[in-house]
Amino acid sequence: MNRFFLKHESVERRRYGSFDITCKCDTDALTVRLESINGIKKAKVNPIASTFTLYADSNGWNISEVEKELSKIDFKVFTNNSHRKKLIKYNKSDISGLYRSVGALAFITATNMSGMKFLITLLVSTPLFAKGINDFIKKGFTSKVLEAMAVGVSLARKDYMAANSTNTLLELGEYIEESTAQKSDELIKELGKPNIDKVWIEKVVQGKKVLKQIPSHSVKIGNIVVVGAGETVAIDGHVVAGMAMVNQASMTGEYEPIKKERGDRIMSGVIIKEGQLKIWAEQVGDNTATARIKHYILSSLEEKSAIGLKASKLADKLVPVTLGLSALSYLVTQNTQNVASVLQADYSCALKLATPVAFKSAIAQAGKNGILVKGAKVLEALSNADTFVFDKTGTLTHGELEVISVTSFDKHWSKEEILNLTASTEEHYFHPVAEAVVKAAKRLGFIHMHHEEVEFIVAHGVKTIVAEKVVTIGSRHFLEDDERISFKEYEDKINKSLEEGKTILYVGYDGKLLGMIEMFDKVRQNAKSVIEKLRTLGAKKIVMLTGDVSSRAKTIGEELGVDEVHANMLPQSKAKIINELKSKGLKVVFVGDGINDAPALISADVGISMFKGADITKATADISLMKDDIEALSQIKALANRAIERVHKNFNTTVGINSAILLGASTGVLTPIITAALHNGTTIALLLNSMKKLKVG
Repeated sequence: MNRFFLKHESVERRRYGSFDITCKCDTDALTVRLESINGIKKAKVNPIASTFTLYADSNGWNISEVEKELSKIDFKVFTNNSHRKKLIKYNKSDISGLYRSVGALAFITATNMSGMKFLITLLVSTPLFAKGINDFIKKGFTSKVLEAMAVGVSLARKDYMAANSTNTLLELGEYIEESTAQKSDELIKELGKPNIDKVWIEKVVQGKKVLKQIPSHSVKIGNIVVVGAGETVAIDGHVVAGMAMVNQASMTGEYEPIKKERGDRIMSGVIIKEGQLKIWAEQVGDNTATARIKHYILSSLEEKSAIGLKASKLADKLVPVTLGLSALSYLVTQNTQNVASVLQADYSCALKLATPVAFKSAIAQAGKNGILVKGAKVLEALSNADTFVFDKTGTLTHGELEVISVTSFDKHWSKEEILNLTASTEEHYFHPVAEAVVKAAKRLGFIHMHHEEVEFIVAHGVKTIVAEKVVTIGSRHFLEDDERISFKEYEDKINKSLEEGKTILYVGYDGKLLGMIEMFDKVRQNAKSVIEKLRTLGAKKIVMLTGDVSSRAKTIGEELGVDEVHANMLPQSKAKIINELKSKGLKVVFVGDGINDAPALISADVGISMFKGADITKATADISLMKDDIEALSQIKALANRAIERVHKNFNTTVGINSAILLGASTGVLTPIITAALHNGTTIALLLNSMKKLKVG
């Protein structure tokens, strides 16, 4: 029974103490284990105080259920260095068994005392016999049962060399198998970023800006977080001041540092190499990029593919076949050595281990390239996908508006002056329209116009005073309906721009429509080449969904070479299109980035969210891109295809080689020692092959 006790509690937090948590505790591993409990949003372990603190998620928690789960955790496991759990699933590989078996093999080779040989062999084999008996009682005939029987037969035959050689090979194989399986999990866990305990925020105290250090979990949306050289960014947000060179390799796989300055977006987990940034916190806590990565990691470790389950079931079914073949061999040859040889060779290890290791290695490779995959099932589904459906904005296009023209409706105001007026008012905000206007103004030599305090009206626009006259900038609804500004005189020009698929920002001054700024979301330069690559990788149908007018949608569709275009789409219609395609037997991938894309992402066989996607989009997606590059779509499709090819190749190799080994063992061609060496050698070779980096280019 675990020893833990409550020290302090509040509505959303409980701190427990445990004498089993010491300074030697692996806090990272224990934190991951605690955070896997249902209802826990966050956990913090303090090994010095022998305490751990749990924070409830947004849905609240059931205290009795949480404590029931806590009672199942052996805290000592995370403290004992020789058995410390580095991961959720695998114990750290134990090499002591290999040392014992090698020592026993050396001893029986050096002595002629038959009694001592028997005792030493029996002593060293006891753990294997115990595992075999335990497996037989709980699961029936398994590979462990066969291994125990093989060593038992050799021991009964007084073939101590065969028994100890088999033990040594089994221990060596098991150690390498565990190490390889553990390494595949560690590759994925490397993608998780270390917890950032404290951050600096800028506060105004008595009219002066001061820096204050606070716990990272206390950062609120809207705080100004200050990050200097050598520090890791703890939140997602926008840079409001400063300039720095940032290493984004941990998030996007791109090792070349890039410059970040005012207006740029920045993700948690990246490292400031030079300079200092002040960042407006937009996403904090569990909503940051690093928190999403942790969620993906846990999903990746637990997910099992259909192929993996099939391999595992087949391995279990083949155990009785091996057992039956050993019995048949004895009936035909009356040779117990053949029986021992046959029992050495089974399909279980290679079939059960190589498949998940291959998938996890592929997931880790994707993660290092800025592509987060939730699990093996996702890769398997993606490899089978034959239809890709794109929501146009933010996927096939950049999702970033660019000013292409400015129209003045007042002869006293030039286009440049209207742009400067708008940029002066909008420069304090980070929505896409404001960013596009400010960027265009800077490109033309931005001249700031003095204005009074700016009022931001959500979903409408902004309002301020310039030269004692009211300036209103925003949507037509805001200017026409709320501010009573007439649009009647300019209807034809406005409608023509709208028909061309342009986004319009309206500018009002002194109660009149001063002008309009026309913007456009450009198609990505590599969108067409990515679509062509997807076709070579198995995509038979490419579909584009958009809210654009038909003429504009058709033009973009022809430019990109898509098969089907659906224009004037309402948000609720996207999922309907996905379900219609699936009803035809197609395997559908949906790529989107908006809040209204969530239903379609869930409906598709595989949902992929773009880098700048909304939070709900990223939460519901099976794959999340951590870099703003559509090329990642063809990369992950290629990786999924190669991963499945490797799994199938490993599967066929396992069945083929082990069948040949069984045939040789049952006919007496292979001795127990040679059989064990070939069987374990094959398993190790397949595991190492599964760990190799996949070629996707």
